[in-house]
Amino acid sequence: MQYISHYCSPIGGILLAADDIGLTGVWFEGQKYFALSLDKEHEEKELPLFEKAKQWLDIYFSGKEPDFTLPLHFTGTAFQNEVWEILCTVPYGHTMTYGEIAKQVAAEKGLPHMSAQAVGGAVGRNKISIIVPCHRVVGTNGSLTGYAGGIHKKVKLLQLEKADMGSFFVPKSGTAL
Repeated sequence: MQYISHYCSPIGGILLAADDIGLTGVWFEGQKYFALSLDKEHEEKELPLFEKAKQWLDIYFSGKEPDFTLPLHFTGTAFQNEVWEILCTVPYGHTMTYGEIAKQVAAEKGLPHMSAQAVGGAVGRNKISIIVPCHRVVGTNGSLTGYAGGIHKKVKLLQLEKADMGSFFVPKSGTAL
């Protein structure tokens, strides 16, 4: 059984989802893939985990790095879960490129290379936004593409973390906007 709760962030409403293992979803309302993995039968209920998640988000949106972790339950494919685990290692206020993640996945699998586009597909389907920081992934050329919550939210999250935005840009067009 999955449970849901709502959180009002400074940059938009957020839907939280969890099961008995951990958080299964943190989506900005209206984002791409919104609540895609949410069970049709779910219940709105305030769980202790939601209380902790909201505390984490309050700290985060105050411009500070939360000093505790939350139990997560990844429900993607093995490849997606592997990519999402790597996302959890990207430090607050820093970024990583899709290519760097692809190299890390390839090394872990003993492969000569891995497609950065495949990594981008997994990053884009991250169900636990912000807490699993997919907003910290950028293009090799500094392009700020590929955030399901919207590019403007990605920019605000990176600015909130005081990431060095000097070499980043929002592309004028493209499929990943």
